[in-house]
Amino acid sequence: MAALPKAAIAAALGLLGGLWAGSASAGRVIGYESGYPPGAILISQGAKTLYLILDSRTAIAYPVAVAKRGKEWSGSARVEAKFIEPAWSPPDSVKRDYPDLPDVIPGGSPHNPMGARAITLDRDEIAIHGTTQAMRASIGVAASYGCIRMYNEDVIDLFGRVAVGAPVMMGP
Repeated sequence: MAALPKAAIAAALGLLGGLWAGSASAGRVIGYESGYPPGAILISQGAKTLYLILDSRTAIAYPVAVAKRGKEWSGSARVEAKFIEPAWSPPDSVKRDYPDLPDVIPGGSPHNPMGARAITLDRDEIAIHGTTQAMRASIGVAASYGCIRMYNEDVIDLFGRVAVGAPVMMGP
């Protein structure tokens, strides 16, 4: 049996990647060279993209909103917990800027900025979370108080793929 040419193998892998990409809502499987283990999350502040590492050469890329100027963070963290439709209590820094916010916004409320899912990190008051319909336009810009904001359909997809304890890296 003859060996398949490299171009045919590459085309087949591209097709399979494209089919798999369909399972991630707006996220897409991309070529991404990385030394991080599968399941690691890398976030690029500048590219406003979250990458879920699939293997040493591929990742799923999701568009995100990142921290606004003065609220950025960098370095490593870990996934601490995962929540479905969590309630939200505004951190003190948010409450200072928006004193009229209620102390708690119930999970599932259309006004809850955590959206459909929250993946909390082992950093103070930082989460990867969904968004409200009104805040969808913030995806792709620097808009948060440190959290990583995703489309609800994307955070639901990521939620199902990421494990508690997974490493998270935030970079420029």
